[in-house]
Amino acid sequence: MENAWVHGQDGWQQIDVDGLLPRLAGAEPPAAWVHVDSFEALADAARQAGIPESSVRRSVAVPGERHPRRAQLRKLPGGGRFLLSQTLHWDADTQQVSTGMWATLVVDDVTLTAEEGPGNLLQDVLDRLDGDDHLPEPPGAQVFAAALVALVGRASDVEVGIGEAVADTERVIFGDRAAADPAQVVYDLKREIAEARRALVPLLAAFPELIADQEESSKETRTMRWMRRLDTALDKVDRHLDSHDDLLGDMLSVYLSQVSVRQNEDMRKISAWAAIIAVPTLIAGIYGMNFRHMPELHWLIGYPASLVLMAGSAFVLFRLFKRSGWL
Repeated sequence: MENAWVHGQDGWQQIDVDGLLPRLAGAEPPAAWVHVDSFEALADAARQAGIPESSVRRSVAVPGERHPRRAQLRKLPGGGRFLLSQTLHWDADTQQVSTGMWATLVVDDVTLTAEEGPGNLLQDVLDRLDGDDHLPEPPGAQVFAAALVALVGRASDVEVGIGEAVADTERVIFGDRAAADPAQVVYDLKREIAEARRALVPLLAAFPELIADQEESSKETRTMRWMRRLDTALDKVDRHLDSHDDLLGDMLSVYLSQVSVRQNEDMRKISAWAAIIAVPTLIAGIYGMNFRHMPELHWLIGYPASLVLMAGSAFVLFRLFKRSGWL
């Protein structure tokens, strides 16, 4: 499935994709954007649009079965640029991060994009193009910029969702709500944070390169300003994710400490009751030996006296352990 847009005086207008790709290969191609639903279709569309084969091989033709898709930012011969990045999506019901892949190929005023996975970043890019007045002026750079803004915005949404999940986890561990296994909840959430941070690493590495390219090619422009803002926002998201991860680690340490304290309290109670039971057992064992010369065996009050001695010793030990906090 393919979708196409052409840039005009009123911005980006969607058109029928039939016949557009050959026009892009002509002498005066319009400023256009074509979106396809797979990376294989992206390579075919790039060739139909007249993009040099060397640029196709260095960008969209690289991923494949033998070459796993890895996030990257490539400069292409002739000044083009190719971005391959993971997309992020937060499911609040399952508290899981799902990832997809987004590719952007820009050569002059022709932009080709593709998306795979559950991210549905295309709608976010369209919304950015329609309502963001801070995008670069050249049409050829607008889709690329809108995709970056959408990727950073999606990462920010995921960070907010993870932050809410961390707060809920704190209430589960330290509040009245009981969880089946709080440690497992923490481990699962830390795994989702790790997945989100892995997806952000390529973007964090790409922005300094993009800013450096702008600084070399021009003075302070609107393009450089929005790039710096995005770089700051992405770094803020990464720092927040790092803080969430540290907080979960602290919560896990406190929870394990509480478990250890409760176990120590249980052991003290068990030891105290064992000591209380041991004294009457000792007395009963002594009088149960039945030696000939045990004078107490002939006492008239021997039996009730032994019972009183057992009960009294158990009561004294109980009071001592109660006073010391063991019971």
